[in-house]
Amino acid sequence: MPVARLGQYGCRMPNLVLELGKQSAAFGVHSIYGEPKDLNGISLIPVALAWSGFGAGEDDKGSGGGGGGGFALPIGAYIRKGDDLRFEPNLISLLAVATPFIWVAGRMFTRVIRALKK
Repeated sequence: MPVARLGQYGCRMPNLVLELGKQSAAFGVHSIYGEPKDLNGISLIPVALAWSGFGAGEDDKGSGGGGGGGFALPIGAYIRKGDDLRFEPNLISLLAVATPFIWVAGRMFTRVIRALKK
């Protein structure tokens, strides 16, 4: 049961921040590093880049709501073979992230150059 408090407008509103905090506690390390998998004496630990966001609110009539979402991009895996540990990047994910970044950076750079010419 959510903890309720007297809201700004005099109505009882669940403390959504605490509830979202409890639910998002599991996102941390567990969403970035996967469970180790052993294949023929080689241990693989998948790694992802993850982020999430949440929001909630209430109007002056006491109606409220909230929501959230997240995204994870696999960026590679740690591979352990005996005493050797190395990181192997996922090149497809690297290209998927780098291509839009390079395009935006190029557009920004050309606009800065045009502005400096004026």
